[in-house]
Amino acid sequence: MCGIVGIVGREPVAERLVDALKRLEYRGYDSAGIAVIEADGALSRRRAPGKLENLRARLSQDPVDGVTGIAHTRWATHGVPSETNAHPHVAGDVAVVHNGIIENFAELRAELAADGVVFETETDTEIVARLLDKHRREGLAPRDAVLAMLQRVTGAFALVILFQDRPETLYVARYGPPLAVGYGSSEMYVGSDAIALAPFAQGISYLEDGDMAIVDRDGVEFCDFSGAPVARKRQPLQLSSMLIDKGNHRHFMEKEIFDQPEVISHTLGHYCDFANQRAQTDGDGVDFSKVSKLAIAACGTAYLSGLIGKYWIERFARLPVEIDVASEFRYREMPLSEDQLALFISQSGETADTLASLRYCKANGVKTGALVNVTGSTIAREADAVFPILAGPEISVASTKAFTCQLALMASLALRAGRERGTLSLEEEQTLVHQLSEVPRLMSRVLHAVQPQIERLARELSRFHHVLYLGRGTSYPLALEGALKLKEITYIHAEGYAAGELKHGPIALIDENMPVIVIAPHDRFFEKTVSNMQEVAARDGRIVFITDEAGAAASDLKTMETIVLPDMPEFIAPMVFALPIQLLAYHTAVFMGTDADQPRNLAKAVTVE
Repeated sequence: MCGIVGIVGREPVAERLVDALKRLEYRGYDSAGIAVIEADGALSRRRAPGKLENLRARLSQDPVDGVTGIAHTRWATHGVPSETNAHPHVAGDVAVVHNGIIENFAELRAELAADGVVFETETDTEIVARLLDKHRREGLAPRDAVLAMLQRVTGAFALVILFQDRPETLYVARYGPPLAVGYGSSEMYVGSDAIALAPFAQGISYLEDGDMAIVDRDGVEFCDFSGAPVARKRQPLQLSSMLIDKGNHRHFMEKEIFDQPEVISHTLGHYCDFANQRAQTDGDGVDFSKVSKLAIAACGTAYLSGLIGKYWIERFARLPVEIDVASEFRYREMPLSEDQLALFISQSGETADTLASLRYCKANGVKTGALVNVTGSTIAREADAVFPILAGPEISVASTKAFTCQLALMASLALRAGRERGTLSLEEEQTLVHQLSEVPRLMSRVLHAVQPQIERLARELSRFHHVLYLGRGTSYPLALEGALKLKEITYIHAEGYAAGELKHGPIALIDENMPVIVIAPHDRFFEKTVSNMQEVAARDGRIVFITDEAGAAASDLKTMETIVLPDMPEFIAPMVFALPIQLLAYHTAVFMGTDADQPRNLAKAVTVE
């Protein structure tokens, strides 16, 4: 994940900026850079691909000296890792660092190019710098230029902006990825992570989505994107949180749920070329055109991400997929062949059953791939190919952001496999990659739209002892995941079923004491799922209907609660519809007083069979 740091100070900032970036290295990156206002008023920038040592070497050879600056570590989204594409980006008298994805960058790029703008990079971030430069040349003051830019861009973004003619001010904006302002003694700081600010700051304020902040040496002014003032609480910065910080969230699980718009943008950016709307080939040695069938093994939530991946890979790549829970994989002695590929999914990369299955495949001459969040883990070291999930540290035992990042990776691999196998046309691939680029924005919108409603629903749900989840297509694994999350952290007995299986047994359980949570986007399965809902309603079951705007409009069934998400393409729905089921489990646990981060009897990494 990208890292952002900014300092408005009275002492030289270059070395401190790089030191702060060092504390963000755990997030992962492929290039780094800083920009400062020097003593003579010049806006100077230094960047380098690769690790921070390369940037330090560059600064040693060509130092900068200023007391206000911004810095960034980048995970490539638009454009390859290179010095040219590294942040900060500069246009005219403005420098910008950015986390996230600007969804409408292609439209804005074409508009600016028609006005004669010549672009220097392949990135979406350059659009922000060019828009700001345009607004300044039109006579707008910095604050107004930033507000005008924010009215044009869509997507998920955290921005820190430095203007050459405002050498003692940083302009900050957030919609999705986190940003915080740190308070010092006659200095102020900005960072994407409290860890970066801990050695400097004496207090911290977190920006909310839709916030802009103007930061100078003496303080900060918060406003919304229309310019109306807003208030944000200042709170102590706990130095004991140097490793991982919950921010302004009650639990790590809540924080990790709200991290998802940012982290998934980095996963998607790594595996998709959004500039050309193509799935990336990552040089991992896997050629799907030479794979006859695919085997997937995983445990728990990772298994369910693989189950959704099976739907995508078989649909878009026409590649047969067998998936097993890893504890069963090697014991059923499935036939294996050398033209087969086996994928193993694990957040920790240390899951004992999954590792044993990988070793079984390697012993039988099968090429193996690891989808892991910890790239130095045993599974990653022993696999033939490694596909990093890039979710960042996940502290809560119940997986949330690792799950959706696994889905993003599986979706990207499905499109890549379709291209390599010739089952997706260029136009189809580009359409689907564009749909993936919309996920971070939709996630941000959903998180803030549904949370109050879900908190109210959680109070009601906590009264029950049993819950059923139903879904069809890719919503069936989501039903399984919803039930797993609820039972993991609330200890309410919950089961997930394919909606079509309702009449084959579970319908016997339906009465007025049985909540039934139905996950039903308005897709090609919707009408059949509504028929199952009618069967529940006829038996006085309490329906919680999770759908989209089109689905809500198409159903007039009486429900206990209807949670309405924005309309979205069927392909990306599992990633976005995962959010309400995560929030529902979380808020029910909070209301019941259970430990959402460390539920009883469970461990984050299961290292024994």
